[in-house]
Amino acid sequence: MGVQHISNRSGRQSGRWSRRGSLAALGAVPAGAALAGCSSSADASASAPTDGKGATASAKSAARKATITVTPVSGTKKADFGSPVEVTVADGTLASVTVAGNDGSTLSGAFNAAKTKWTSAKNPYSGTKYTVTAKAEGATDETVATFTTKSPGETFVGYFTPEADSTSGVGMPVSINFTHAVKDRAAVQKAITVTAEPEVEIVGHWFSDTRLDFRPETYWAKGTKITLSLRLKDVEGQDGVYGVQSKDVTFHIGREQISTVDLSTKQMVVKRDGAAYASYPVSGGNAQHTTWSGIMVISERFKQTRMESSTVGLGDEYDISDVPHAQRLTTSGTFVHGNYWASTSVFGNENTSHGCVGLHDAKGASDSSVAGYKFYESSMIGDVVIVKNSGEKTVEASNGLNGWNLSWSDWKAGSAV
Repeated sequence: MGVQHISNRSGRQSGRWSRRGSLAALGAVPAGAALAGCSSSADASASAPTDGKGATASAKSAARKATITVTPVSGTKKADFGSPVEVTVADGTLASVTVAGNDGSTLSGAFNAAKTKWTSAKNPYSGTKYTVTAKAEGATDETVATFTTKSPGETFVGYFTPEADSTSGVGMPVSINFTHAVKDRAAVQKAITVTAEPEVEIVGHWFSDTRLDFRPETYWAKGTKITLSLRLKDVEGQDGVYGVQSKDVTFHIGREQISTVDLSTKQMVVKRDGAAYASYPVSGGNAQHTTWSGIMVISERFKQTRMESSTVGLGDEYDISDVPHAQRLTTSGTFVHGNYWASTSVFGNENTSHGCVGLHDAKGASDSSVAGYKFYESSMIGDVVIVKNSGEKTVEASNGLNGWNLSWSDWKAGSAV
């Protein structure tokens, strides 16, 4: 082969070969053999694009430093809390991002596909100082930025029933009353969840722009654990008015007690967990002051309380300072309570009240032998009392905790989500 002729075994013939001759001889090598060789570094530099000053584009790119930008800008004192936190990088990719609030909270988030941008999954909370720590791939230093979100101008809270950690009867809805009217009902309802163990479908129903109740299709199962999750903080209920609550509370359902008052027979039959428990003679509203019919839920209980006719629009017809064993059934003033001032013969025979359901009782609320005492002691908030044959229409669902008077389809129609 030609390569053998190029060899200079003795070293004496090297002068015969010019560089031009060497290149000519090498040019005779077959194409495949030439491709197997490597270009010199000088050849590679000559073929690479430059920036016009002798530096290659790849070298210039490698020399650039990744630049990280945080939004809101570091040092901001009244940052908007209505937008997510964003971290972007130029001339690089992001390796890590953490966002921590001075309240102990953190904001999780996600990178885009190119890992050049990170966006928090939720907006930052109001009135909170945040520290953002970000690092680019290959960088040795971290970028640290801080900002503080502004506080909302006006706020609202939701007062809930029943009380946290309480035990109620099977008819107890979760009822929330807001301190400001809610314009964006969907946003507020989405920020509130009610769950149950055992699991059951639970739906919210708006009775007004300040009241939202939750219930299942039928009464709760006895022993149910209910959890109310409020995530109202920074939820805008109406223009410029934001929620402040972020908490979880639990309630429990006790035994099932359902009492049915038949004002045609003037008897109340009490069932406990489906079985007959007790029966009491009663007296309901008279012809001029009929008792509401329908499903009612005990919402308040008083061993003794004052009842004045003026508070329910009946002038000065009565004022009794020590009504025993009173349990509220409606906001408008219907109670099931003890009665010591009427003759014993009234109960079970006549409807003589101004709209309440009365049971025979004793003055002072301490006689355990009378019906008023016994029924009170067997009851709890959330127990169901059903009134029928009263001569009056069904109570409004919003008059007390009485949403059970709505069909399931009508109840669901009142949801905003």
